[in-house]
Amino acid sequence: MALILDTNALSAFAAGDRELLRVLPPQRLITVPAIVLGEFLFGVRQLRNRSEFEDWLVQYGGLWQLLDVNADTASHYADIRLDLKRAGRPIPTNDLWIAALARQHQSAVVTRDRHFDNIPGLAVMSW
Repeated sequence: MALILDTNALSAFAAGDRELLRVLPPQRLITVPAIVLGEFLFGVRQLRNRSEFEDWLVQYGGLWQLLDVNADTASHYADIRLDLKRAGRPIPTNDLWIAALARQHQSAVVTRDRHFDNIPGLAVMSW
């Protein structure tokens, strides 16, 4: 099973968080949704030391596969959003897209956000 990094996981990865690195299984495909990359870049561009993180992206960006959204993703998004609306447990829109990509690609989401636990059938890995 591939792993999808949420924004907080990508940020921890960039910061060299040893706890995260210990839980990431070797030889496992790591993926990053385009949504996560956008959130990460938004945060980086607000930093004084943004060039350090931009350099990190250039150096290590090849360690993962970038995931784009397509029509299949949109269908998963709609199903998840409807399920959560009916359950009265909405989550942030970008996290809905991340969850949809995880379902589409049958992947686990690596995150510290507990609201992913509200999505039935979604594998979540935390550190």
